[in-house]
Parts: sequence; structure tokens; C-alpha cells
Amino acid sequence: VTILFADLHAYLDNMKAPWELLKWRTRYYENVIKAMLESIGVPLEKLKFVQGTDYQLSKEYTLDVYRLSSVVTQHDAKKAGAEVVKQVEHPLLSGLLYPGLQALDEEYLKVDAQFGGVDQRKIFTFAEKYLPSLGYAKRIHLMNPMVPGLTGSKMSSSEEDSKIDLLDSKENVKKKLRKAFCEPGNVENNGVLSFIKHVLFPLKSEFVVLREEKWGGNKTYTAYETLEKDFAEQIVHPGDLKNSVEVSLNKLLDPIREKFNTPELKKLTHMAYPKDKPVEKHTKNCEPDGEVIPSQLDIRVGKVISVEKHPDADSLYVEKIDVGEPEPRTVVSGLVHFVPKEQLQDRLVVLLCNMKPKAMRGVESQGMVLCASSTGEPRQVALAPPAGCCPGDRVYVEGYEDGDPDDELKPKKKVFEKLQVNFRVSEDCFAQWKQ
Repeated sequence: VTILFADLHAYLDNMKAPWELLKWRTRYYENVIKAMLESIGVPLEKLKFVQGTDYQLSKEYTLDVYRLSSVVTQHDAKKAGAEVVKQVEHPLLSGLLYPGLQALDEEYLKVDAQFGGVDQRKIFTFAEKYLPSLGYAKRIHLMNPMVPGLTGSKMSSSEEDSKIDLLDSKENVKKKLRKAFCEPGNVENNGVLSFIKHVLFPLKSEFVVLREEKWGGNKTYTAYETLEKDFAEQIVHPGDLKNSVEVSLNKLLDPIREKFNTPELKKLTHMAYPKDKPVEKHTKNCEPDGEVIPSQLDIRVGKVISVEKHPDADSLYVEKIDVGEPEPRTVVSGLVHFVPKEQLQDRLVVLLCNMKPKAMRGVESQGMVLCASSTGEPRQVALAPPAGCCPGDRVYVEGYEDGDPDDELKPKKKVFEKLQVNFRVSEDCFAQWKQ
């Protein structure tokens, strides 16, 4: 098997990779791909690693690029790269060259087949059409499905939370999976389920859902279809599914992390992806003057599973709220006089999750349901997330999406209280901050 590091392609695709970094990124990817394959037991003896610029700058290859450009129409070149080359309003000529180079690679690497994702199919069709026009043979084309991103849309290198990186720390894996789109019962565009189907099941031929005994204990699935059916019927909870994927994924990533935990490979990683000068953005959990900012709050969408009157307080409800964790949280809310019990049951709410747990009349509350006040009746109404949200989705203030929330808000610092004074409700009933 020949693995091509298409360094020239990376530069041609709207200059995604700066020319001066190509050498370092090629070395980085060779090491990380080898570590990845070794982590799943693939022998490396029959693998051949080739760098594109080792042959793509030769006289013969360059001449073939010109020969190909004399028979390919602009329309066909643009169509071939539509799903692979970055699409912009005024595309560069380099993007039109990209599909032709990928087609010629088949001949110059002397391969029998080319393998890629289904997003490559138009380039594969392009190669089958145009290689014979230069006197070269058609090749076989093999394609695999594209796994949806964790955010429910296409996985993208520009959208950090849509993917798990091979060198992500355990903390990052947990954070990304916790935020992943995994709506109860929804099997469409579910990146967590798709990862199990296309990665974990083929590796082990089974998948174990980890859960506590009171929720039925661990369950081993030997067929993906059975797991998907149980999830669709809400027999498997999203929190248990995410936790189980996290455990399986870390077992695969641990050998890769260990291999890259050396001075040599740490330096290589830095050379391939140098840390840019920090951008002036709200990524810290405090402003330079020490003021608190909204990203310190861990605000999440929750679903009220049950709601009962507090046994010792007439004005309080005791709710069980699912926030995408293995178990629902117990939350005490003073909403009895404002929201009827039946209006809270099974509805989506917005919950502040990193408040310090507090006993309220003998019941520990593990969060706070956020509400809006109005001058009319009722005076207080629980915030409603937009349609399409699911338990565990993070709620951000625009412009503060990048900061990590505090693990726990310290009561003495009064973080929420300082931010609360700037929360508003617009005339059309949207929650705002500093508007």
C-alpha cells in the first residue's frame, strides 16, 4: 500500500498549508499515521510512504499537467473538485489544477486502485474519463463513508469541536464528546453513533455500553443495528453512549499520545503547527482588569424528566433534569407560584450547571434553572432553548464561545451575580447580554 503525502495538493487547495511548513507537516503526518496504524495492530512493513513533490516537480509530470490542461474543460475541472477543493467566490487557478494532479498521481505511483472518502467520487470520475485521453489506464476506485462530525454536520478541520484529533488529551476528548450532538432517539446525523458504526465496531466486532447497575448495567452489542435500534427507542441514554465512546476512544489514542510524548516528536509537532501569536479574543476566563466574563458560566440545555413539590417548602419544585450526563441532576427551583407543574414536565430548559451544589430545605440542588422576569403575569418564566436543541448542548454568549467554563463558581467571587446584572430580555422575548 502506498500512502501519498500530497504536500503540493495541500498548497494548491487555496493555500491551506503554507509552503514553508510543508516539509514539517509531511514528517508530522508520517509519524502520526504510523502511530495510528500501530495502535490498531496494522503492520507497517508493506507500507510505502511517498511525498508528492518527490515526483510532481519532474519534467515528465509537469509536461503531463500541460497535456491534461489542453483537453480538460474549466467546467469539468471545477465540478471534479467541488466537494474537495475549498469553494470561494473568486477561486484561484490552483484549485482547477488540483483534480488533474490527483488523477495523474495514479499513473505516476503505478497503483492498481485509489482509496478515499465518498467526497472524492467526482475526482475519481474525472480520472476515469481523462487518463485514457493521455494513453494511461483507468484505475479501480474504492470509497468509504464520511463519518458526520460531532456537531451533527460535516466534520471539518476548521470546526474544532466537530472532530477528535489523534493527539487530543483525555480532557479534550471528554469535553468534545460532552458537547457532541446526540439527541435522545435521533439516529440521523449522529456523529457519536456513526463513529461507533464505522470505526469501533469494525475494530472489535462489538461495542460495550457502560452504565451503572441501577440503569441496567453494562450491555455488549455484537451487531450495530441492535445498538442503533435501542438508541432510537431510548433504551440507551446519550450520556451512557458518550461515556462508552470516550473510554473506547482513549484506549485507541493512548499509544499515540505516548509515542508523541517525546522531545523529538513534541518539537516536530511544534514545527508543523507553530503556535501563532495569541489573537485578541475572549479566550481567558477573566478580562485584563480582573472582571468576569460569560464564558466562565457552564450553561447547558436540560430536559425536565420529573418535577415534584418540595416536601418541606410550598414555593419550591424538586426536578430531575437531563443535561447530557450519565445521570440526571437534582435541581430545586422556586417556580411553584410562576410555572404550573405540568408546563415544566418534559420541557427543555436552560440550566446553570457549575454553581456550587447547595442544600435547599434539606434537598441538594445541583444547578439553577435560568428564568426571565416580566412586568406582567406570570412574573417569572423559564427560558426556552431554540427548536432542535438537545440535553447537554452548551449555551454561549456570542463572542465568548472559546473560553472554558470554571469547574465550579466560587460563591465568594460572585461570578454569576456580577454577570447577571447585564442579562436582558429583548422586546421580542430573546435572552441577551449587555444589549
